[in-house]
Amino acid sequence: MSDNQCCIANILEVICVLQNQAGKLDDVQNTCDRPFLGNGNTSNTFVYNTRPVNCYTPNNQLITMPYTLTTSGGTTTGSSSAFRIEKICDNCLTFRVLAPNPDTTSVLPYVATDSFFTLNCDCVCAVSCLPDTFIDCI
Repeated sequence: MSDNQCCIANILEVICVLQNQAGKLDDVQNTCDRPFLGNGNTSNTFVYNTRPVNCYTPNNQLITMPYTLTTSGGTTTGSSSAFRIEKICDNCLTFRVLAPNPDTTSVLPYVATDSFFTLNCDCVCAVSCLPDTFIDCI
């Protein structure tokens, strides 16, 4: 981690590392930078690999991005505010756009898209962590 990174980049870098390691540990505080993915329930047999986030501009506006999702049912387009951090390089943040899961019977709220975007950390004033989840094909 670079010493000149903004605090948002520091938190997102922790999340990125955790996603790459994607393991479970014992119960600890339920915060954005807790050192495991999941809800802390050690009886939980589900392995999470993503901590989705929402990002807000300095004007407190929720950042949304467009996506295209191709499934066996066809192609869907939309916009989403749920993102998966994929890479951090200095103050550049690369995110994957997550789409709402088209399978309404699934307990998993999101699916991966092939839509990515890069954002300068200086454009992000706040990050909100969403519940950890499993994203297929990551």
